[in-house]
Amino acid sequence: MSSKERPTLGGARIKTRKRNIAAPLDPATFADAVVQIYLDNAGDLELVAKSIESSDLNFSRYGDTFFEVVFTGGRTQPGTTKPDEGERHSYSVIDCEPKREAILPSVLYIQKILRRRPFLIKNLENVMRRFLQSLELFEENERKKLAIFTALTFSQKLSGLPPETVFQPLLKDNLVGKGLVLSFITDFFKEYLKDNSLDDLISLLKRGKMEDNLLDFFPSAKRSPEGFAEHFTKEGLVALVEYNEKKMFEVKLKEMKSALTNQIAEDTDISEVIENVKQRFKDAKLPDIEVVRILWDVLMDAVQWSGKNQQQNANAALRQVKTWAPLLNTFCTNGKLELELMYKVQIQCYEDAKLMKIFPEVIRSLYDLDVLAEDTILLWFRRGSNPKGRQTFVKALEPFVNWLEEAEEEE
Repeated sequence: MSSKERPTLGGARIKTRKRNIAAPLDPATFADAVVQIYLDNAGDLELVAKSIESSDLNFSRYGDTFFEVVFTGGRTQPGTTKPDEGERHSYSVIDCEPKREAILPSVLYIQKILRRRPFLIKNLENVMRRFLQSLELFEENERKKLAIFTALTFSQKLSGLPPETVFQPLLKDNLVGKGLVLSFITDFFKEYLKDNSLDDLISLLKRGKMEDNLLDFFPSAKRSPEGFAEHFTKEGLVALVEYNEKKMFEVKLKEMKSALTNQIAEDTDISEVIENVKQRFKDAKLPDIEVVRILWDVLMDAVQWSGKNQQQNANAALRQVKTWAPLLNTFCTNGKLELELMYKVQIQCYEDAKLMKIFPEVIRSLYDLDVLAEDTILLWFRRGSNPKGRQTFVKALEPFVNWLEEAEEEE
């Protein structure tokens, strides 16, 4: 038998594929390198930006560390704003004077960096959020610098920075309670409004989901419309006070309208509805003319209209007027308010084609139910009507007015 060499397991060695070995994190070395760039260029941010652009530093890995160096001059200890070990420079935002001309170059410098490395916007968000949540760790002067810097970032439309990054972290109870947030946001508003209009600020607040919650910036002891008005008037932000008063007025109107709508939908006893409106009117300090407008809007909104059938629409409107006449009568207490009610009826009939022809019937019904006085109707007819559809409505009401005048002459 011929001997054959048996196969063995010892063959050629298989080469293993090389794997990417992650380099250990070393933010200290990165921070020192950035600090050295600042020092080498004596804080000239134009030159610093050029050196950073030409460097091979790993910004994608150490973006947060980079902005710590920008803001504070070096690394900060985890969870604090205290300096960590390592090199530092004295050209940071915190080292500037608390003035826009001193801080603006840093904002423009960051803007230039972000244009070349847009992914760093997330790191800027992270660091700003962390610092804003730690306002109590900064000195008063440093908080003012942060407020000015933050305002300038939005004035300069720093690419991609969302307003909620700024406003939401501020709403920590301990920061608000100490008055730190109110002081910060006041400095922010004053700086931002130097370059922008109030409408721009309101738009910014809307994007930051704070437009309706401005009182949340106030400590609980000062959290009132009066406290808001007193504080910002003293700070010279009268336009903001006026805006807030208008906003709160609209909220009160909306709340009153909603409550009244619900009561009417639930067929609440009319005496209860009247008391409820009186109480809300008193608590909200609403002008009586606004109450009359709301009453008419809500009553007509509750009517079940029937398309183009004029007679059915007229009947539905007249039933509603008859049912709720005591409510209207309670608040139409003088000629001025009665005339406002006539304006409301006129404008609604003008704007809604299906109601155009029922105007005289509604006015006649309001007169019969003692909601409108004869003198008010005659004043409206002679010179007080609204320009919208004036000729049409005056002509439509003419037969009724003639009847009133004839009855007056007979008396």
